[in-house]
Amino acid sequence: MTVTRASAPRAAQAATQAISAAGLRKSYGDKVVLDGIDLSVPQGTVFSLLGPNGAGKTTAVKILSTLITADVGELSVGGHDLAADPQAVRAAIGVTGQFSAVDGLITGEENMLLMADLHHLSRREGRRVAAELLERFDLVEAAKKPAAGYSGGMKRRLDIAMTLVGGPRIIFLDEPTTGLDPRSRHTMWGIVRELVADGVTVFLTTQYLEEADELADRIAVLHDGKIAAEGSAEELKRIVPGGHVKLRFTDPDGYRSAASALRDAARDDEALALRIPSDGSQRELRSILDWLDSAGIEADELTVHTPDLDDVFFALTESAAAPARNNQPKEAVR
Repeated sequence: MTVTRASAPRAAQAATQAISAAGLRKSYGDKVVLDGIDLSVPQGTVFSLLGPNGAGKTTAVKILSTLITADVGELSVGGHDLAADPQAVRAAIGVTGQFSAVDGLITGEENMLLMADLHHLSRREGRRVAAELLERFDLVEAAKKPAAGYSGGMKRRLDIAMTLVGGPRIIFLDEPTTGLDPRSRHTMWGIVRELVADGVTVFLTTQYLEEADELADRIAVLHDGKIAAEGSAEELKRIVPGGHVKLRFTDPDGYRSAASALRDAARDDEALALRIPSDGSQRELRSILDWLDSAGIEADELTVHTPDLDDVFFALTESAAAPARNNQPKEAVR
């Protein structure tokens, strides 16, 4: 099978997107890795592809970055049809994989200049771009030192700096913070936000649910080769039941009055607490507060629980191989 060229209507739609895929399919023998998935990534946004290990995230990145070919699919990146003009796609993108492309035997500056040579920049232009990026990524002091001595976070920053040498407007980041400590991970998040603020489109794969929640404008959950769900983080959280408001009382009479009136609430007589099903919206919260005021009942504590991306991920994938939970369900105390 071969990758198909986009039809005219599909091509017109793809031209308004940084990345567009329709019916993307990839198999290795009898193993179907991607089973006809559709993706659409607007320019200047962060799109995150979530999935357990082995779900096909890296395969999707490799296909969209022209490293391997799809079996079937209408694919466009940077307004270029992958089947018709893969070279134009390569010129428009940058790729940072799971494993650093940094050469540890040479200095950070030499890594940058090597990348400039690969992009056919003149010697003067290459040095200018390298100097600007080394400064931007806070690597000036380490620039003359062998990269083998860099910390994990420094190597990752250098890796992305090397990716930016050619001025790509679309960047694929395949699990860029795997193995980094929390401080380095937050530094990387800041770098991604700066890139998007400059109009760069970022296609991010990650196994850290908190990372997708922090960075992504839209998130797709990949499971068994298919997109199980797609939307903003807030939209995805709303598809999982379990949201509730919890009221706690110190006055037994107030608790009994509230429990008698709120018959849909789950009771905890020992803790003097009521659990009311809720989607956590401002409208529902205001409605509960207005009711308490009108009834003259005062709760001593009100907490709101909404499902997080961990809940969404486990609900959609039901996989024992899912990533470790980074955050417990959050409750906001009023």
